[in-house]
Amino acid sequence: MITHRARTHWRQLITIVALAAIFSPSALYATSDAAASPGWFAFNPAADPFKPGSGIDLRSLNETFAGEGGYIAVRDGQFVHGNTAKPLRFWGVNISPDEFQDPKSLQLCARLLAKHGVNLVRIHGGYFKEDGSVDSERIGHAIDIVHAMKAQGIYSHFSTYFPLWLTPKPGTPWLEGYDGKTKPFAALFFNPIFQSKYYSWWKALLTTPDKTTGVRLIDEPAVFGLEIINEDSYFFWTFKSDAVPDPQLRILETQFANWLRHKYGSLNSALAAWGGQTTPRDDPSDGRMSFRPLWNMFNQRTRRDRDTAAFLTENQRSFYERTCRFLRDLGFKGVITASNWATASPQYFGPLEKYTYTAGDFLDRHGYFDCDDKGPNDGWAIMNDQTYCDRSALRFEASQPAKPKDFVNPVMDIHYDGRPSMISETTFNRPNRYRSEAPLYYACYGSLQDSNCIIHFALDTEKWSVKPGYFMQPWTLVSPAMMGQFPAAAIIYRQSLVEPGEQLVKLNLKVRDLEELQGTPMPQDASFDELRAKGIPHGGAIGPGGVIDPLVHYAGRTEVDFTASGGPALLKDLRPFIDRQHQIVASTNGQLRLDYGKGVLTVDAPAAQGISGNLKDAGLVELRDLSISSEMPLGHITAVSLDGRPLATSRRILLQVMSEEQPAGWQTQPAPDGKRRITNIGHDPWMVKELSGTVKFKRPDATRLVVTALDFNGYPQKPAGNAGQIILLPATIYYFVSP
Repeated sequence: MITHRARTHWRQLITIVALAAIFSPSALYATSDAAASPGWFAFNPAADPFKPGSGIDLRSLNETFAGEGGYIAVRDGQFVHGNTAKPLRFWGVNISPDEFQDPKSLQLCARLLAKHGVNLVRIHGGYFKEDGSVDSERIGHAIDIVHAMKAQGIYSHFSTYFPLWLTPKPGTPWLEGYDGKTKPFAALFFNPIFQSKYYSWWKALLTTPDKTTGVRLIDEPAVFGLEIINEDSYFFWTFKSDAVPDPQLRILETQFANWLRHKYGSLNSALAAWGGQTTPRDDPSDGRMSFRPLWNMFNQRTRRDRDTAAFLTENQRSFYERTCRFLRDLGFKGVITASNWATASPQYFGPLEKYTYTAGDFLDRHGYFDCDDKGPNDGWAIMNDQTYCDRSALRFEASQPAKPKDFVNPVMDIHYDGRPSMISETTFNRPNRYRSEAPLYYACYGSLQDSNCIIHFALDTEKWSVKPGYFMQPWTLVSPAMMGQFPAAAIIYRQSLVEPGEQLVKLNLKVRDLEELQGTPMPQDASFDELRAKGIPHGGAIGPGGVIDPLVHYAGRTEVDFTASGGPALLKDLRPFIDRQHQIVASTNGQLRLDYGKGVLTVDAPAAQGISGNLKDAGLVELRDLSISSEMPLGHITAVSLDGRPLATSRRILLQVMSEEQPAGWQTQPAPDGKRRITNIGHDPWMVKELSGTVKFKRPDATRLVVTALDFNGYPQKPAGNAGQIILLPATIYYFVSP
């Protein structure tokens, strides 16, 4: 699910995007492909004038300007405005500091995001050059981005260091031993000279005055937070002895030896406690002890492995603690997070990784719903001759066709140590036709689990473009299936139109037991298929080696606390909510119901109601205020209140409809193992499968409610009858319903 390779070439991707945009032939295809694709319509919005009257404009959800309520802080497990303590959630997108160099483009981007419900951008990129010197030009542009977003009520979150952005050359004094080809994974955790260089980058970014106003980012309440390091960990596969240059590894091996002396009195005593277990790099006479491979550690869990896990945990967490102190001493007043990465073993290493993150104010993670894309440049581009699979999250389909259902999804959230949660990179990767499931899926289950921040990956333009030319990227956000569905999704999530569920799991994990590699019964992102579902507990005590049904995340909330003494676990009876025989899971608040056999999600909350997935097989769906029927095999029909009232009395309602998207000219053919092979990646414009269905409001005044079809920018287009019976138009995505 979490794809490390998917972001490895993002900077190269951005450069190619810029070139592709110059030679975009989109205007040539806008009309001809619509006519040549029966059953599909072209999604090609006109330039948005951003004038009053758009039925999808959510700018009013944001503050007049970001930071109006003070710095963002943490209180009672929520993000809050520092001055008022008012809680808020963040619906965000990732952007690069290399993008939007043109001021007008940057302002249009900010306005587009605010209109579609976005109130946070994660600015993901470094502010250093290859030689380690500060990149002042990028810092200047980062300041410009913060101010443009601030004006639209959008906060900024900085992610400034990813090991893949740095390739130290031979002779680099602060990273000795690198060859100009190797990435410095793990080095930042233990190398004090490198840490000093890294801290200088933060200082430059946060304390450089704006050329016009003189305001520094460290004094800017519109800066939501800081991320210490992106996708790096001692507990991920990138940490191995043969991947770290000898001079660097010696630093860490010496630190490990010192830790062992403190625990055992001497290295010989440590070796004796380990039963003589050694590694080829051990050198007690030189004061160094090395590391066994991660696979051996979590599978064999010897005394040496357990000591190694404890040392790596303490070493990694101490780096996060020191960095938080540095940033606070520098004067930063917003919120700080440690990192966001996966581990080689979600069960044994996963909780240790999360524990190290508790040095910060909130916990972050990454998660992608991939489509098993394989072929040329599959880590960063969609190209001809690649293969992929269409997989539905609503049916828990595995990434490989014909495999058992896979009960893992990035939307599954756990709260740790009473801190807020964030997923700072997530999306359903293209070209999966079921990608259109994503926005409503994230909004509803993020709200149910009381998740605090969802940041979608990745924005590289303010234009509705498929990125024609040499390649197309797998994460495009400005598309009809993704940002086109943001209005209803964002308002559901940000205004809690689906209410948080009941707390169903509360684990008290003893830190020492975790360091002893005893693991957790609720591993995040662990592979869990149908074959493992037999015999799982549905309530009461959790026995040794037990595992909690991951479907709990579709029923209610879960929490893990890290403690010195441990404590009993809470697992409420899940049987009223999870019916594996009939493949149905319902939320504790009665507002969400997922039929994962058919692939149908129904939403039935007072101010948000709808249906998503296989609408044809769902048949007539009766909700508390709506009746919905449709023959679409893949569709999403959602009504949300825009005035805070229940749908039964609301005077301003948005009805949003979507099916599936693909580029114009897109062509595939069958491939082995149930996959598809791309034969033509297509070009602009986006095409959307025609919409169909009937929506009936049940309220007594339904026939007096006027329905107006809106254009792609949300402006009134034409009358569409009354709410007593709305016959969905083939090419209308938004409707406004009012008296």
